[in-house]
Amino acid sequence: MNKSGASRGRRRGSPDTRREILAVARRRFLSDGYGPVTMRSIAAEAGVDAALISYFFGSKKGLFGAVLGLVANPPEVLAGALPGDPATLPERVLRALLTAWDDPEGGRPLVLMVRAAAQEPELGRLLQEIVQDELVGRIADHLAGTGAVTADVRGRAGVFGAQLAGVIFTRHLLGVEPVASMPRDELVARLAPGLRAVLYGPPRRSRPRPGAPAGRRARGRPG
Repeated sequence: MNKSGASRGRRRGSPDTRREILAVARRRFLSDGYGPVTMRSIAAEAGVDAALISYFFGSKKGLFGAVLGLVANPPEVLAGALPGDPATLPERVLRALLTAWDDPEGGRPLVLMVRAAAQEPELGRLLQEIVQDELVGRIADHLAGTGAVTADVRGRAGVFGAQLAGVIFTRHLLGVEPVASMPRDELVARLAPGLRAVLYGPPRRSRPRPGAPAGRRARGRPG
């Protein structure tokens, strides 16, 4: 007799069962990685039938996404950083993302998500959609305000997102020094001017007043 047969399909107490499955899945994904973990092994450890996991989450990717949702959701992190002075938007966004990724508990699942996406094409496409629509798309909408999102606006948002991704990849996946251990405030201060130039263009230089002495206009030049 199959003892797990009684747990097939919907059963009473499902909210508690769902939380138990997520707890087991989160521990397994963090300890073993995405690839080696199977829905069957999670079901066995949680004491439920694998069909119940499919009922709750649809697939392994769905379960993985639900696990990540318990810790940090990058689109929500970005949404919280968008409101405010446009001049300091790069600082707010960069600081918010670094804070989420630097967190000892919340950052580990984010790193796991990116590593798993490199191994699983379907998960990689899912991550691509999240970055493209929820991150780049939201930044473009924010830049456009009440106007239309032009190709230029979306291009600036896309490059801005690519630079942010590069920072996260360098700091948390490759661990390249000195970026990997650089204090967050210092990293934000060094990167913000370049990110601001991507979003709004290079800062305008004040032109010398007509008739100003030549020496004043040449100030700061060698020789």
